[in-house]
Amino acid sequence: MAYIRSRKHGASTPALKSTTAATLLALAVPTAALAAEATLPTVTVTAPTGQPEYKAERVASPKFTEPLLDTPQTVSVITEQLVKEQGATTLTEALRNSPGVSTFFLGENGNTTTGDAIYMRGFDSSSSIYVDGVRDLGSISRDTFNVSQIEVTKGPAGTDYGRSAPTGAINLVTKRASLEDAGNASLVAGDDYLRATADLNRAITAIEGAALRVNVMGQKDGVVGRDMVENNRWGVAGSLAYGLGSPTRAFLDVMHVEQNNVPDGGVPTIGLPGYSSPDPKRPFIGGAGRVDPENFYGTTHDYDDVRADMVTFTIEHDLSPTATLRNTTRWGKTRQDYMLTAFMGSAANLLTPNPLDPSTWTLARSTPTFKNQTNEILTNQTNVTATVQTGALVHDLSGGVEFTREKQTNLSTVRTGNWPAANLYDPDPNVSGMTWELNGGHADGETRTAAVYLFDTIKLNEQWQVNGGMRLERYKTSYTNVAACGGTGNSAIPCQGNPTGTLVTATDLDDADNLFNWKLGVVYKPAANGSIYVNYATSQQPPGGNNFTLSSNANNAGNPDYKPQEARTAEIGTKWDLLDRQLSLTAAIYRTEVRNEVEQDPVDLQYYQTGKKRVQGIELGAVGQITKNWGVSAGFTIMDTKVLSGANVGNDDSHDLNYTPKNAFTAWTSYNLGHGFTVGGGGRYVGQLQRGKDGAVGTPKYVESYWMFDGMASYAVSKNFDVQLNVYNLFDEDYVAAINKSGYRYTPGTPRSARLTASFIF
Repeated sequence: MAYIRSRKHGASTPALKSTTAATLLALAVPTAALAAEATLPTVTVTAPTGQPEYKAERVASPKFTEPLLDTPQTVSVITEQLVKEQGATTLTEALRNSPGVSTFFLGENGNTTTGDAIYMRGFDSSSSIYVDGVRDLGSISRDTFNVSQIEVTKGPAGTDYGRSAPTGAINLVTKRASLEDAGNASLVAGDDYLRATADLNRAITAIEGAALRVNVMGQKDGVVGRDMVENNRWGVAGSLAYGLGSPTRAFLDVMHVEQNNVPDGGVPTIGLPGYSSPDPKRPFIGGAGRVDPENFYGTTHDYDDVRADMVTFTIEHDLSPTATLRNTTRWGKTRQDYMLTAFMGSAANLLTPNPLDPSTWTLARSTPTFKNQTNEILTNQTNVTATVQTGALVHDLSGGVEFTREKQTNLSTVRTGNWPAANLYDPDPNVSGMTWELNGGHADGETRTAAVYLFDTIKLNEQWQVNGGMRLERYKTSYTNVAACGGTGNSAIPCQGNPTGTLVTATDLDDADNLFNWKLGVVYKPAANGSIYVNYATSQQPPGGNNFTLSSNANNAGNPDYKPQEARTAEIGTKWDLLDRQLSLTAAIYRTEVRNEVEQDPVDLQYYQTGKKRVQGIELGAVGQITKNWGVSAGFTIMDTKVLSGANVGNDDSHDLNYTPKNAFTAWTSYNLGHGFTVGGGGRYVGQLQRGKDGAVGTPKYVESYWMFDGMASYAVSKNFDVQLNVYNLFDEDYVAAINKSGYRYTPGTPRSARLTASFIF
């Protein structure tokens, strides 16, 4: 069995056992004595500055009518305080607080995945990222400077958001203006790292009920442990509010972010455990030693430029003390333009002029990747929430309509020449020999949707609640691809009598249908501070639903002749708020089945939608305060994934899904020592990951499990100034953060590093 192993520690880290899961599950279910807390009066505590604030009471979306305690689904909220303590600046970094959720996939062959390429419960969830309940398009890295909390909803979210990934959705809640005057700024410095942010909120005294909030951010980041790679960005966000404290409120929110990055194409897996020579005639390649993980195999010409704009207008009106009408209009546009030099370490691309001298070996820079993509969204959403009593029953209702137009345009690039090969052990990025330009080709995808939904939580009595929801959505997707004709292989485009290279319409397809999704949950409350629930939910992803691309190929799920992919999840769980409701414990057992996967029949070699996949497991969570000075956020999951019907997607005889750890654990805790001192730290465990399956020879098939630990210490110099030191990867663990499908390339984990933050309150 070929795999990737930690290089610093000879013994592999043991996986978390089922007995550990059982123990944690037992801890999540309170004893009768703890349940007796329900007889005590409810106390709401707001933690002073410098103390943990990890626990959220509810999500921001009005579609979730109940507090998290009474929501029959696994939903975790990552608060601003937790993000601040950890020094997390991107969505990907923040999501490490949700077990088993991260960017494990580096891309296919030469195509390197960029930005927030999130895998969650066995499936790619990158197309199910939302901002304030509106889909956020583009494979970019999202910054946290204007985010107040991150909500991770696990299980099908089709009823809540429409077409979506089968295993969940991620919603970023932006910062809004309020009547409270507040301001803070921070300056962060580290190894080749500098970041500054400021957040200012002021009531506009000349206009009653009006306020303005402005957030700014600037960052220059040379990535620790990686030569040449950079993550540079700046952004500004504003929120103008009117009518605060009155029955009618209006918000105008704008955001502009620009990024100027040097992308990371990864490092060859040569020399890692599990690697062997791709050429049987040259077995010495596999034993020549590992390449330096800091090496950069791209060129000084590589770039990743991003520009994102967003404008949102929201108006809220209280129809009565128990009913509110909301309307949101959003326009957003993201453009990403990059050129990334990737590679495939195949036998043909690895040259060894002197087999005895590895310093002469070279690796072809054979797969430069171009992307010039623009995503645009325009939506109008109207929602009404109301509490209505009918006889002995109380209904918490949320209903609405949504109209959305999403567009994506990809411009085609043609290149001339090639980069020279890189020295395998000492690559030089200062090269020339290749030029590129737009050739007029383009692929245009558009999806229009109109949806109506209704949620109702029926409170039968103090112990029983029924939560149901349904959504009917009409979608229409159109896709046109204009490309240069000619070429060879399966991707050749007929020229239809035109000269080779002529731009022709290669694809012109559309798809339209109705999607109906629903969910139903029952909640039993044995005490006011606890709940036990069962839930069943569905979601669907139609052809082209996640990438706006339709195809006429029979082996492509984007073929409009196919039905939508369907997901169904059943979940049983319990939630308890303990210690004066300051600590939340959760436990859930779930099973998700995904149907209508496209598979080839081994007999007639035709393609049918007979494929099925399943993810089932246990997820435990603890978040909040153990004491007023001691906070914790922790989660653990066991996932059992399987291909039920269809070809295996992995590299062995198992039926496991890729890029999904069997076990994952994450924890963070901090303690206020008093006298201005706070200490904190945490660890995370990621179990073994299987990469994708293809014809690559000699490459590692697995990423081995690893543990990672971080630490934090802060000191409040005064009530207006504090300093914070974060140390990442305390034990300098050497691990693989992501691997590509063929196993030729991987992203090394960040080595031990530190950042110092100075924060000002004004």
